[in-house]
Amino acid sequence: MSQSPFLTEAHEALRVKVRHFAEKEIRPLAGELDEKELFSEELTARMGEMGFFGIQAPVELGGQGLDTLSYIIIVEELARVDSSQAATVASVNSLGIAPILKYGTEEQKKRFIPPLCTGKMTWAFGLTEENAGSDAMGSETTAKLQDGHWVINGAKNHITNSASAISGGITLQAVTGENRGKKRLSAIIVEKGTPGFTSEPSKGKMMWRASDTGKLYFDNCRVPAENILGEEGQGGRIMLNTLDSGRLSIAAIGLGLSHGVLEASLEHAKNRVQFGKPISKFQAIGFKLADMDVKIELAKNTLYNACWRKDNNMQFAREAAISKLYTSEIAREIADEGLQIHGAKGFFKPHPMERFYRDQRLLQIGEGTSEILRMVISRYLGV
Repeated sequence: MSQSPFLTEAHEALRVKVRHFAEKEIRPLAGELDEKELFSEELTARMGEMGFFGIQAPVELGGQGLDTLSYIIIVEELARVDSSQAATVASVNSLGIAPILKYGTEEQKKRFIPPLCTGKMTWAFGLTEENAGSDAMGSETTAKLQDGHWVINGAKNHITNSASAISGGITLQAVTGENRGKKRLSAIIVEKGTPGFTSEPSKGKMMWRASDTGKLYFDNCRVPAENILGEEGQGGRIMLNTLDSGRLSIAAIGLGLSHGVLEASLEHAKNRVQFGKPISKFQAIGFKLADMDVKIELAKNTLYNACWRKDNNMQFAREAAISKLYTSEIAREIADEGLQIHGAKGFFKPHPMERFYRDQRLLQIGEGTSEILRMVISRYLGV
């Protein structure tokens, strides 16, 4: 019987399956991959074999045909062990497959979605630039239509799933003209190997060190005119709609990471003896653990509610913003308290607490900073 009114027995069975995989196949590798800053193609392929990619894509395109809650459970359970692997899955599903599935032509869907469901190819989402990020409309990369081709010039940075050997390409936002003095933004598909398109890995990250992050360059890169996603001038709408859904997966990473911290903290507190008894028996530690549990419960209910609304074709953008904001903020608080409970032990590798503490920091920035999300939520209040 499900413990949540949002979840079915099928959801709970999926959770058990993903948790078993994460414990058996990811946990033994997580520390080493993080330390060496390695993106694992083999582990990504195994996650593909498990059905973690194309979760919401239709079966006829190679997907699983499952609902949003199923997707979120998968990301959550992966992040409970390793945020890097959760980020790889979230990026391919939310930022790679989802916009093509929603806005692509039948030809684009049939061409790109099946290989993205296998785990043998990843895909990037190109919004962030040197002067564009929180300001999603600030893109400076340009694309000009010449002789039936888009000629693209510019650069993108901090892009997930963009620089590994299995990265298949990118859906990027580019300026394709002006309309009444404002930039006309469009979304364009660019495949890896296209002349003029180059990438390089971004190294030295503090967090998510085992995920693939890169810098991308476009120098008179020519792609066919039919590579546009949706219609010309629809890029801003496509990007923002994609981010609304993507926020659910970042919230799931925060929720999963918080669960991982609580579990590690509980184990440590029950086994660490000071002044003749386990530290969990001291009220100061017990209250910290209780507060973690409260925050996780509230974050879970907020996130699952947003997913339920999306699955039932209800407005969910406000709820997604609230969920992502709250979950990322409590992940920071929980990681901080978890480290306090662990004391010096939590400072050192390969203890997972050290990695949890670093990995949570991206959550208040990626897919909309906490400041931007407060702006989004305030607009629903009419201010």
